[in-house]
Amino acid sequence: MQNVRWWDAAAVAVAAVIVAISLLDPPYGTDDAATWAAAGAFLLVHLAWGRGCVPVASSRRHLAVAIAYAVILAVGTTIEPSFAILQAFLYPFVWSTSPSTRAAIVANLLIAVAIVAGYAIRHWPAGLVTGTAIAALSVGFSIALGLWITRIAMYGEERARLLDELQAAQGQLAAVHRDAGVADERARVAREIHDTIAQSLTGLVMVAQRAERRLDGVDGAGAASARSDLELMEQMAREALTEARGLVASLAPVDPGAGLAEALRRLATSFERETGVRVTATTDAADLDRELEVVLLRCAQEGLANVRKHAHASAAEVRVAVDAGAVTLEVQDDGVGPGDVAAVDGGFGLAGMRDRVALVGGRVEFGRGASGGTVLRVTVPRADAATTAPHDPTGVTS
Repeated sequence: MQNVRWWDAAAVAVAAVIVAISLLDPPYGTDDAATWAAAGAFLLVHLAWGRGCVPVASSRRHLAVAIAYAVILAVGTTIEPSFAILQAFLYPFVWSTSPSTRAAIVANLLIAVAIVAGYAIRHWPAGLVTGTAIAALSVGFSIALGLWITRIAMYGEERARLLDELQAAQGQLAAVHRDAGVADERARVAREIHDTIAQSLTGLVMVAQRAERRLDGVDGAGAASARSDLELMEQMAREALTEARGLVASLAPVDPGAGLAEALRRLATSFERETGVRVTATTDAADLDRELEVVLLRCAQEGLANVRKHAHASAAEVRVAVDAGAVTLEVQDDGVGPGDVAAVDGGFGLAGMRDRVALVGGRVEFGRGASGGTVLRVTVPRADAATTAPHDPTGVTS
């Protein structure tokens, strides 16, 4: 029992029973008065000191309270053998409030010794045998029952711990399945775009080129106009094809479960192979929250997509660093710079990135690099700071 009021009620009830037994055999003498005084002393010690042991006492306090109870029990049993009824309260109390199994057994033995001492003093030498028999049986059952209950409690705690671990594992597994489903869907959409729109645009470019070749030997204003239209068609088709390929690259699933550093390395390798732009990826961030890793990875993909579409760069660098509880991602290129495009108006595809980063309490900075080109900087707070970190309402600064 962990409720101190129940123990208070039990202490009062046991003291009342002891007093009631002493009242059953009038006339009342000095032994009865002494028994009442011992019962009162027990209540006083319990209410002033013993109840403070609930629910669990320190080792020193528990031993001191057990000794005090044992002394009162020995004195009371010496006065009136029926005072030994107090053991019905003391055994479970000292066991329930003990800081360890060893402390509980020591306290139980103190109570048993007190009973033996009380009986021996009251009825020497026969009382020694009687008291020993009573104490041995009571303390034996008390220790056996206490060990059994303790084992059950430990088993229950172990089950609760395993249940918590199982629920946590199930949550992680559900997150993995959810991420896998999202990755599969992204891969499917990327394949569909590649196999349909991108192929159609490639065919359109080829048709325009073929038509231009056929017009090479034709003169006149009409031919020049047609050639101009075909060149425009080819240019628009090439731009659309570049957009489609960029979309396919951004949708391509890069597994963040392998770690952010490995995912960025794969992203850089894939981007360099597809575009010819040299990409360097470095990171000193380890053991990040999975959600933050996904956010940073998607921002890196979007940053490189901007390099592909707008920068006309020959090299780019992706850096991830941890500083003062925050994680910073930088995507920098050596291209033509941001020009007059306003980041807050959605240029360079930053609108979606802004929303994604704002969800984890971060911010996005976009502008010209110190040595030219463009710098995209994403800063997000780590772990528990993510829910409380203040951030720009728009999520973008420049």
